[in-house]
Amino acid sequence: MDFRLTEEQELIRNNIREFARKHIDPIAAEIDESSRHPAELFRELAAGGWMGIPLPEAYGGSGADFLTHAVVVEEVSRSCASTGFTLSFHAGIIGTVLALFGNDEQKKKYLVPLAKGAHMGAFSLTEPQAGTDVMAIRTAAVRDGEDYVIDGAKTFVSNGPLADTYILFCWTDRPAGRKGMSAFIVPKGTPGLQPGKHFDKMGLRSSQTSEVVFRNCRVPAANLLKQEGAGFAIAMTGFDHGRIGIAAQAVGMLQAALDESIRYSKERVQFGNPIARQQAIAWMIADMATDLSAARFLAYHAAWLKDSGLPFGKEAAMAKLFATEKAMHHTVKAVQIHGGYGYIKGAKVERLMRDAKIAEVYEGTSEAQRMVISGSLLR
Repeated sequence: MDFRLTEEQELIRNNIREFARKHIDPIAAEIDESSRHPAELFRELAAGGWMGIPLPEAYGGSGADFLTHAVVVEEVSRSCASTGFTLSFHAGIIGTVLALFGNDEQKKKYLVPLAKGAHMGAFSLTEPQAGTDVMAIRTAAVRDGEDYVIDGAKTFVSNGPLADTYILFCWTDRPAGRKGMSAFIVPKGTPGLQPGKHFDKMGLRSSQTSEVVFRNCRVPAANLLKQEGAGFAIAMTGFDHGRIGIAAQAVGMLQAALDESIRYSKERVQFGNPIARQQAIAWMIADMATDLSAARFLAYHAAWLKDSGLPFGKEAAMAKLFATEKAMHHTVKAVQIHGGYGYIKGAKVERLMRDAKIAEVYEGTSEAQRMVISGSLLR
């Protein structure tokens, strides 16, 4: 088994790392502090062709595989987890869902500008009373001639305040259960679509998150994805792909925590020697590096399975579970290595620790991942 990336993938890794050093590192602390969406940065990402890495060339993407997508998300997240997350779900969930389930007309109209980075997308599923329990959503669509009229409210919508294209999940036949959930494309500016204000979050502060309300929102039937009743399957497919991206994001945060811990432990002198010579510190770094390698393998393996046309849902859940929990654990350790300096605003490890927590929650909590994994094994 060959564990090496291809020459092209290594070149892409080097190119996006250089891009991140030049364009992301200088503003990462500022956009975290201000909770600002860096529109100028995403214009640069779009100009470089980074917004549609795994999406088909025929619809404006780069046509690369999902492993390459994971590598790019990892490297961007190494500099800024907020930017890495936005890039991950934009292409890995929104773009991928449209590529897999949209018809040709929908792809030309909505996927092309998303893949090129001219538009931003949002995934509207979670509701105030419906998180992990997807079946508890209340938003509903009623057919009215050539349209559907949608009413309901979503929350924790990433890109909610600024998206151009919303993928909305709602009931079209509630008594039918899973087969009664449908998915719609709702463009920005549709009457009745009301994005809320950005939440002031603990971490991932430059990633814009809000409520989105649909009130008598009239959407053409032509914007239905696939067919009535396909929504649940579309959402779960989106999550399977998205979890690879979140695992890659966590790997990037872990790598950054290791980078910062090695650098600081070599520079910080106590008792006449760099603290890197203290066994307690050295072992923290050894554990961090070991878990980083394991997390990277799980993420890349899940991506490789997807690219090979093999089942990958269980492995994507494993990758997300392990990588995100280890990212949380080791960013805390990175702060510990830095001591009081790591607890001060402006320290990268402080930002990493805050950013890491949400990765254990969104796109399926750690507990939900264990449900997916055990459910797959205990059928």
